[in-house]
Amino acid sequence: MSYRFLELLSSQVLIADGAMGTMLHGRGIDFRRCFDELNLSNPALVAEIHREYIEAGAQLILTNTFGANRFKLEQHGLAARLAEINRAGVELAHRVVAASFREVLIAGDVGPLGVRLAPYGRVRAEIARQAFAEQIRALAEAGADLIVIETISDLYEIREAIHAAREVCDLPIVASVTFTRDDRTLLGDDPASAAHALAQAGADVIGVNCSGGPAQLLRILKIMRTALATSQGSQPRRPYFWVKPNAGWPHQVGGRIMYPADPDYFGEYADLFRQAGANVIGGCCGTTPAHIAAIKRSLAADPRPVFTPILSPLPAEEEAPAVAEPPSQLAQKLASGQFVVSVEMDPPRGLSTHKLIAAASLLQESGADVINVADTPMARMRMSAWAVCDVIQRQVGIETTLHFPTRGRNLLRIQGDLLAAHALGIRNVFVVMGDPTAIGDYPEAMDNYDLVPSGLIKLIKQKFNVGVDHSGVSIGQPTHFFVGAALNLCPPELENEIKNLHRKVRAGADFFLTQPIYRPEDGERFLEAYAAMHGPLQQPVLVGILPLVSVRHANFLNHEVPGVFIPEETIRRLEAAGDQAAQVGIELAVELIERLKLWAQGIYLMPQFHRYDLVAEIIERVKA
Repeated sequence: MSYRFLELLSSQVLIADGAMGTMLHGRGIDFRRCFDELNLSNPALVAEIHREYIEAGAQLILTNTFGANRFKLEQHGLAARLAEINRAGVELAHRVVAASFREVLIAGDVGPLGVRLAPYGRVRAEIARQAFAEQIRALAEAGADLIVIETISDLYEIREAIHAAREVCDLPIVASVTFTRDDRTLLGDDPASAAHALAQAGADVIGVNCSGGPAQLLRILKIMRTALATSQGSQPRRPYFWVKPNAGWPHQVGGRIMYPADPDYFGEYADLFRQAGANVIGGCCGTTPAHIAAIKRSLAADPRPVFTPILSPLPAEEEAPAVAEPPSQLAQKLASGQFVVSVEMDPPRGLSTHKLIAAASLLQESGADVINVADTPMARMRMSAWAVCDVIQRQVGIETTLHFPTRGRNLLRIQGDLLAAHALGIRNVFVVMGDPTAIGDYPEAMDNYDLVPSGLIKLIKQKFNVGVDHSGVSIGQPTHFFVGAALNLCPPELENEIKNLHRKVRAGADFFLTQPIYRPEDGERFLEAYAAMHGPLQQPVLVGILPLVSVRHANFLNHEVPGVFIPEETIRRLEAAGDQAAQVGIELAVELIERLKLWAQGIYLMPQFHRYDLVAEIIERVKA
């Protein structure tokens, strides 16, 4: 019966089972326990789950041996019982199938080793192959009908598993890879590359499992099938394809892991998988017998596989890019016309991030949309801005915009820092020249730069976001940066500022943050002057708001900071307020913002003297 599996695939789409781990955990088994050992200590529980999947319509079940390799079993002190646990998994499945009086195939399930292989880890390839071989040999000798190597994200590892299977048995081999949200493996391989690697390694069936929900795996299946078909020309299409998606992306609810895709939604995709070329369809994490029953209902009308060779790529409207990443939240909000509130924060001067996190949490609770993190403001030594962005996004959960000065960075440093920021999940960058080192802590520090802001914007938008570096060499995949640029609405030289603005627009800037203003008419006049020369500015403008806290503060800004003009009426109101000047400063800021809403698409709040409480009050009043 070893080749019965491949014979069946030529005439029908087989229905595989769903999650074993999900079902065991749902019956009270702790995730910290070795699920594979239950084949020995609680075979009735494992058998019950197999039986439920068969009754739901599964024509192929996987043994409860996903983690039964030497590395994972060693963590539970069970390495010496490896062969016993794997044999028991197959024998148990055979007994359940015999009792069902149905033709059901048994797949020996082989999961990842749980260790990293060289060259990205310490485990040598030959050791990994030996580990896979001893597990696969036990499964084959116990009577498995095929071997399924699944949920592996390292192509080095899955190749060793396939080679091990070929060395110790002649059973059909399914090799199934898992992907992250960006349609890449953890080591960065795309679906097309993965499909070619599995086919060249000798897999009979190319698979994709786990990952996200049905929508993502349908997209990946199409890419894999197209990649192999176009490389094979008019030859008969081989290998076959296997797909087992999760029931959506997992999320925590009340301490429990939940999956959003219900059986009906899951079933709707079954025929779409069949039409896209899948030969085996099942479920992975979060799926239950109800999901498998939904697949059976969906395929009842037409269970025939689709074998038509694909000799050209799928139509553009059906083919998603290899990296399907949505725009940043800031980009989406601005695109929808939402009035956006951004707040600037300075990195700490030392190691502690406690005050930073507390302030960011306050701003998030008050309704801020994004936190702007300055980079060495006033050329003073502070923590790395992109490290601060990472801390805020991970620990507070609010999106950030990274200030990215060109000053002090050569072309190598710029590109390396951009890659680092993207790897940390930072998608919004605000390109500026940066403060000269002469005014800061280290006036003797180097102040050189290779790119002006418009040049850096062009590098990001026209190179990195396309997938190449400054010299045109591939960086593996495109970045997804949303790029902001600086704008002075009260410039000393109007024509020069308009020229700089237009240069940034042509370079590809997505939005603009301005210097603080206190007279809305200043911004309106500037934008009218720009429109007269180049047409209306299409990019959204977030206007700088620097709340005043005292009359002394206002006088300092008015007389000593270039480009800041504060109306006399504003200063008089602060004088009259006395000790309540900070509260009047809040009222003035809110009044100004309401007037700005007529032509601006957001504000860029700059707290003074770390008065985040005042800024939070402004945000709450503006949002209300």
